[in-house]
Amino acid sequence: MKSEISTRQFTQLLSATPRGARLGRLLTVQQLHEWGWPPSCEVSESVALVVAELAANAVVHGRVRGRCFRLSVSVEAADTLRIEVADPRGDRRPMACRTASSTEETGRGLLLVDALAARWGSEPWPPSGKVVWAEIALLDPGIAAPASTAQPSTRTVPAPEVAR
Repeated sequence: MKSEISTRQFTQLLSATPRGARLGRLLTVQQLHEWGWPPSCEVSESVALVVAELAANAVVHGRVRGRCFRLSVSVEAADTLRIEVADPRGDRRPMACRTASSTEETGRGLLLVDALAARWGSEPWPPSGKVVWAEIALLDPGIAAPASTAQPSTRTVPAPEVAR
């Protein structure tokens, strides 16, 4: 009996410009649609917001003239969608979430990522860059998680139905 392995992975190099960040968000929503999550579902909407924020941060804080940023989206296991944005500025790692004052125009993006993602973080991307990643928890509507393993801070979204 042959086991069926389904790899859902999307990677794209994008220009480190606002247009590149927007294109990354649009391409991600299209890819999710091809994987079975329509643009108007909670998964696509959450992922689109997280990709938009991480890509915008790569453009604003991780930009090096003449260098692109890399966007990757993958479904890991059956219950996690991982977003990675890599840029060439490893010296500018994301700061811990803080509360922006009401007069500040910036500083709320990672709070949004923190609210939508089950977990997120950053790591070095050799030789001199960084990867900022976020994971969105997916929950198959036919499988209920045991109460003892459920964590209130973990956000879950339904997985698409697969035609068999």
